[in-house]
Amino acid sequence: MKFVLVTGGVVSGLGKGVTASSVGVVLKACGLRVTSIKIDPYLNTDAGTMSPFEHGEVFVLDDGGEVDLDLGNYERFLDVTLTRDNNITTGKIYQSVLEKERRGNYLGKTVQVVPHITDAIKNWIESVAAIPVDGKEGPADVCVIELGGTVGDIESMPFIEALRQLSFSVGQDNFCLIHVSLIPVLGVVGEQKTKPTQHSVRELRALGLTPHLLACRSAQVHLSPYLLPTCMWEGKGWQNFGFGIFYIDTNHFLDCGLDAAIYCAAQPLLANTKEKLSQFCHVPIANILNIHDVPNIWHIPLLLRTAIICFSIAAPSDLQAWTKMAETYDNITNSVRIAMVGKYVGLTDSYLSVVKALLHACIACSLKPSIDWIAASDLEDDSANLTPEAHAAAWETLRNAECVLVPGGFGDRGVKGMILAAKYARENNVPYLGICLGMQISVIEFARSVLGLERANSSEFDTESPDNVVIFMPEGSRTHMGSTMRLGSRKTIFQTHDCLSSKLYCNPEYVDERHRHRYEVNPEVIGALEEAGLKFVGKDETGKRMEILELPGHPYYVGSQFHPEFKSRPGRPSPMFLDKRGDKGDREGYLPCVAVIKFIEFFFPSLHLDMQATSQDEASECV
Repeated sequence: MKFVLVTGGVVSGLGKGVTASSVGVVLKACGLRVTSIKIDPYLNTDAGTMSPFEHGEVFVLDDGGEVDLDLGNYERFLDVTLTRDNNITTGKIYQSVLEKERRGNYLGKTVQVVPHITDAIKNWIESVAAIPVDGKEGPADVCVIELGGTVGDIESMPFIEALRQLSFSVGQDNFCLIHVSLIPVLGVVGEQKTKPTQHSVRELRALGLTPHLLACRSAQVHLSPYLLPTCMWEGKGWQNFGFGIFYIDTNHFLDCGLDAAIYCAAQPLLANTKEKLSQFCHVPIANILNIHDVPNIWHIPLLLRTAIICFSIAAPSDLQAWTKMAETYDNITNSVRIAMVGKYVGLTDSYLSVVKALLHACIACSLKPSIDWIAASDLEDDSANLTPEAHAAAWETLRNAECVLVPGGFGDRGVKGMILAAKYARENNVPYLGICLGMQISVIEFARSVLGLERANSSEFDTESPDNVVIFMPEGSRTHMGSTMRLGSRKTIFQTHDCLSSKLYCNPEYVDERHRHRYEVNPEVIGALEEAGLKFVGKDETGKRMEILELPGHPYYVGSQFHPEFKSRPGRPSPMFLDKRGDKGDREGYLPCVAVIKFIEFFFPSLHLDMQATSQDEASECV
């Protein structure tokens, strides 16, 4: 087993997770089997009780693990299925050591950070690294480990010491350290500054670890507008002129007499900068990488490919499919406007998997997602009085969207706005997808507007309502919050194949999707809802818990209690996200089926499917 450790310095948020995932992609393309581990030095046992504003989304695994969002990156990039043990936290390590101490496993010894905590960390890493995550037997060839935070953080010290010991025990030939750092450029001087990275590497070396590669993130320089000779550019897009990576748009500033406009430039590392870094950081110049900004993150493995192979980590890689995917996205010109009505829109990482699932689906349909973020509270009537401009802007954005998506969340803030968004989509035939809370919102709205239950609500928001159509699940805990929800991959049984959801999934008997919820649709109101027209086409194995709802006669009005975004992959998008635009032409009403046809033709161009079907049944037959 070989280990690749990715650490970060200077500041957080440099892209360690994407770098670690991209390294895994390159190694996998070289024919190696790869697994991943994320180390989070915080004291929480897992990410399940953390606010999305604090830490981004909580990613859910098949085994029900609530983990850091970087594990979602690993799964999407590497197409693997990780476990909760692939996310190590300080809380888990100390909990395991203290449990052993209480059982008397240490035979009366004084329990200390070294060796007991560090040994626990090493043992955890080595045991988890041996677990296959790609569906094959036997351990992986390489384990990519990402250490969260930045070098020098107090809470990460035990992990750094454990990793130092691990590097010594496995040997130099089996351990590679990649340090991701920032090379800032001061606006006044315009000079690339290496001192922050020097100090970061010095701190790392003082702790016993020396980087083999430096992945340097250079600051962006904004130069808009800027005149370039016409011989240096060809059309619109990202281009490398040897002195920088520029985004050129020939469609703007023509009235000003400019040939092209540069919106931003990611400044490359200069030769003298690399020389200085090499001299003071004890890293060869050839191993200093410039990880500049790119039009999409699928280009990052392509940036790392040459360096990793030159470092003799692996044999030449085959990244043709990955290259094609990255370039395909760059060349897409058509887009679709999607209104994302949520509670945590102030931090887009709160819905990272939803955004990625939309991206996967849109690319499969040769579209670029244009996501309009709408704070649900801005749609509410109270907002019209308190913040009229935000209220008007939110409604204008919603009305201009081609489809509406209401993702998951907890708490009553913004719920009224979500209900209004669901009502707007239902009454105006705008395609709607509700995920988890979004499905419950559509049930509440339907009960109020169609059944006439004015106080219809969820017991999460109003425990006193006589008409709670969403209730707390009986097996849930009201005293403990962590790991007490209905979590992980569970079966959803289709009740009929004559529904949009079943067709999008290619008519299976059931699907396995991941869940994370405490509340469910009240079984006592199912009969009344279905009599009024709302259909629950997917249920759990008991038949009592509602999983998928649809509104017949609507172009696309679907809700899922599960989270389909967690299993979406590049090249294999989640069916629930496939092109939900309400087509303005005569194919309106069966566009999801057309989306499946587009998806098949995208990956199997030799197949010729009939795109001119004149009914939903004909479109289904084509699929």
